Amino acid sequence: MDNVLTLVSADPSRPAEDYVAQICSQLARAGAEIGRQSWLAEDKACDIFFTNLSLDAAATLVRQALATAPVDALTQATANRRKKLLVADMDSTIVAGETLDDLAELAGIGAKIAAITARAMNGEIPFRDALRERVAMLRGVDAGYLEETAQALRLNPGAEILIGTLSAAGVHTALVSGGFDFFTARVARQLGFEVNKGNRIEIVNNRFTGEILAPVITKDVKRQTLVALAAEHRIAMIETLAVGDGANDLPMLQAAGLGVAYYAKPVVVAAARAQVAHTDLTTLLYYQGYGQSAFVSPPGSVENQ
Repeated sequence: MDNVLTLVSADPSRPAEDYVAQICSQLARAGAEIGRQSWLAEDKACDIFFTNLSLDAAATLVRQALATAPVDALTQATANRRKKLLVADMDSTIVAGETLDDLAELAGIGAKIAAITARAMNGEIPFRDALRERVAMLRGVDAGYLEETAQALRLNPGAEILIGTLSAAGVHTALVSGGFDFFTARVARQLGFEVNKGNRIEIVNNRFTGEILAPVITKDVKRQTLVALAAEHRIAMIETLAVGDGANDLPMLQAAGLGVAYYAKPVVVAAARAQVAHTDLTTLLYYQGYGQSAFVSPPGSVENQ
């Protein structure tokens, strides 16, 4: 079969097999030839293989059928489904919340900075301008808040399993963020990302100067990082995967073979081909055909307990 539809359910009130039966019936009525079904996780994630119906037509049908259901879905070609490179955003993607906002909250200016962050992530103002404005507001603040913020970081569900499984499969991984490199280094080390990039905030006498050191990690740098890493490892762009939530992730998501909007802002959802809006980061594994039995997470991780 040429194409595959992956359904991942977060509905505790309805068996996932009901959704599978419903969608198979509708695909068949639309002219698709339905092949085998492969359950990736019992009563949660299933692959439905099909042909004789375009991916766009199938995606539209599925989107309309599941419009109000807590189910994530993706239609794609079976060729090049397994990716060889992942580039991930950090804030509100791999970790819960925005680290700069969290730091600002500790410093007593959380509301002011969070408002600017929200506008930047929605694409209302350029990210570079928003970053400089927010960092300038931190001038004179104790740099010790970096460590305090890092201690409170929470990973989003599925992050450990996502990176653990891909790393075990030989996939290259990179964490690239418009946030600070203090945090990207910490998260990359914890999860096992091979590469991490973040912005460097200037510190003098243990106080923030209010300046960002060049180069600034912008949306274009995120995209360039994806392209450069693919070239470095001789990976075709169709074999790359990117995930993010904000407007500054869009060029990266659109350049990747599979770009996934993760609980993303409306402007990102509208432009991305794939999304996760109901489940967790392990759905990126299901989308690539990994079964739950193949999942790997670091020893001692919360997701192993």
